[in-house]
Amino acid sequence: MDLSGLQTQLSGLKHYPIEQWHPPFCGSIPMHIARDGQWLYQQSAINRMELVRLFAAILSCQQGRYFLTTPAEKVEITVADAPFMLVACHWLPQPNGPAQLQVTSSVGESYLISAELPVQLQTDPLTGDNLPYLQLPRGLHAKFARSLYYELVEVALSRPQPDDSSLCLASGDYIFSLGTISDEYILRYLAE
Repeated sequence: MDLSGLQTQLSGLKHYPIEQWHPPFCGSIPMHIARDGQWLYQQSAINRMELVRLFAAILSCQQGRYFLTTPAEKVEITVADAPFMLVACHWLPQPNGPAQLQVTSSVGESYLISAELPVQLQTDPLTGDNLPYLQLPRGLHAKFARSLYYELVEVALSRPQPDDSSLCLASGDYIFSLGTISDEYILRYLAE
């Protein structure tokens, strides 16, 4: 994948309709997204955020495999856990209902947590902890950074819960779980 050619192909586009592109599969490239959300090429960090955002915009996951797709080629990359980390949140007041939770990823994309973009508990592949991941379009998902996760746990602990073991939050009318009090990840936090 020629990076300057990629930027030229995609320049001027704000939304990349990768679902409409059907280029040939050109194999794997030595690009990897680490557990902390760092993008690497040939084991070196990609420090240009503009380039990371471009790659993120053309990333998809199909049957557990990750691909970068352009009009000219489709290449496979590897991902250690989730391709994106959620690093910040903001509660957006609604005039006729409960506030909605907006989260922001490490690549600067913002999402409203909702039934369309739900939070699901998944097992962390390294630790085995049961953690929340935001489900995104194109088969992708985002992991809550530890600091954001614990910030949301604090909010959940300060609100009435449906039962004694769940930690739930609402984003608008959508209710999601951060886990249960008995989850090891939450117990470690409460012990600190």
